[in-house]
Amino acid sequence: MNLTIENILLVGSLLLFVSIIVGKTSYKFGVPTLLLFLAIGMLAGSDGIGGIRFDNPQIAQFIGIVSLNFILFSGGLDTNWTSVKPILKEGLVLSTLGVLLTALSLGTFIWFVTDFTIYESMLLGSIVSSTDAAAVFSILRSKSLALKTNLRPTLELESGSNDPMAYVLTIAFLTLVMNQDQSFVSIIPLFFQQMILGGIAGFAFGKLSKFIINKIKLDFEGLYPVLVIALMFITFSATDFVGGNGFLAIYICAVYLGNQDLIHKKTILKMFDGLAWLMQIVLFLTLGLLVFPSQVFPYMGIGLLISLFLIVVARPVSVFLSLVFFKMKLRRRFYISWVGLRGAVPIVFATYPLLAGIDKANMIFNIVFFISVTSVLIQGTTLSIFAKWLNVALPEKAKKITEIDRLILDLPKSSLQEFEILPDFYAVSKRIVDLNFPKSAFIVMIRRNGEYIRPGGSTQLEAKDILMVLADSQEDFRRVNESLQKSNNPSKT
Repeated sequence: MNLTIENILLVGSLLLFVSIIVGKTSYKFGVPTLLLFLAIGMLAGSDGIGGIRFDNPQIAQFIGIVSLNFILFSGGLDTNWTSVKPILKEGLVLSTLGVLLTALSLGTFIWFVTDFTIYESMLLGSIVSSTDAAAVFSILRSKSLALKTNLRPTLELESGSNDPMAYVLTIAFLTLVMNQDQSFVSIIPLFFQQMILGGIAGFAFGKLSKFIINKIKLDFEGLYPVLVIALMFITFSATDFVGGNGFLAIYICAVYLGNQDLIHKKTILKMFDGLAWLMQIVLFLTLGLLVFPSQVFPYMGIGLLISLFLIVVARPVSVFLSLVFFKMKLRRRFYISWVGLRGAVPIVFATYPLLAGIDKANMIFNIVFFISVTSVLIQGTTLSIFAKWLNVALPEKAKKITEIDRLILDLPKSSLQEFEILPDFYAVSKRIVDLNFPKSAFIVMIRRNGEYIRPGGSTQLEAKDILMVLADSQEDFRRVNESLQKSNNPSKT
């Protein structure tokens, strides 16, 4: 069946519906949801029972890039800087040096066991060198897997920030495959350009986005997530236009925004959480439709050999070498090595050789697809088991709930207090978002002139307002009182 304007919505919505229903029951059998999305796409494709013929790498790549924007941005928004800061160095080393070592070691192995040239081998190694943010975020959060001593933030920071490195290596080695006369040294300036410009642009657009979100006055709350989507794509496109890495930029921008006081932040977080799931489903369905299982089968043997080397040798070696100068228990290093999930990102990167038209493009794509499937199937189904074996999992009763979890889930605080805004308070005529309000406390209602007002970040406080505040502890309420009472008169501060 060929997709047409008349049936694309029907087919798309049916595939989406089936994916959600099947995904709901998948974990009863220990199968990662994302793998099922991929399988549904394959079953609906031209080699499956659906008979949908989809063979357009360019459209698949476009859908992949758009989806990755949402997935990385959502992951960045959910990243708690307080949790990430202690392991920032480890995460950055894993996402740069770790990816490079994985690409080089795997590429060398591929060169020895195949008839690929050294640059073709390094290209294939680069494509599968990064852990997949969609797979890691999805599986860790779906399983609600609680890990000891900042292990989870380390894994999420690495998976969210290492795609840019893999992208740069992929583009660099693809260039060398297409231009055999160039040397490896010629790609080094490209690497620094992409990373430096991407990092600077991400932070700059983060600060600019915060200013725009908090200063612009929109009539409807639902427009704020739309505004953030626009800012996200502007960040990616503008960074890419000036030669920086757009994936790195949007992740840094999102991490910055996720740790700032924003107007309607709860609405934005909920919206992006849903969009990230939608994009993960769409991405895996699309890639499932793109692949032809009959073309993958001939490469299962070499694909399994490369995949096992990646899981058992290349990934652990790169992790241990990257973390050699950090104090970390051996079992933590082993677990980080095991959470080297490959998912949709390598398959998206594998479309670049297809579009470039190099000789072994189809072979590379099919091997990458097989590596991604086996990685999610082998590693994704055993994350909880390995966490218990290595004693890095927290017991169920010890799982912590972050403030971002509270925002998304609307979890209640332990106590409620009222605060009256006196005429000389600093908070008079100030918006809630500008008060530097404690993140662990929430204004749930405002009583003004006998009426009740539902507060938002843009709500401007007035004298004699009564604020009803939920918080966890007396220390939180003390900080609330300080942020409200700071007077413009220094003698009263």
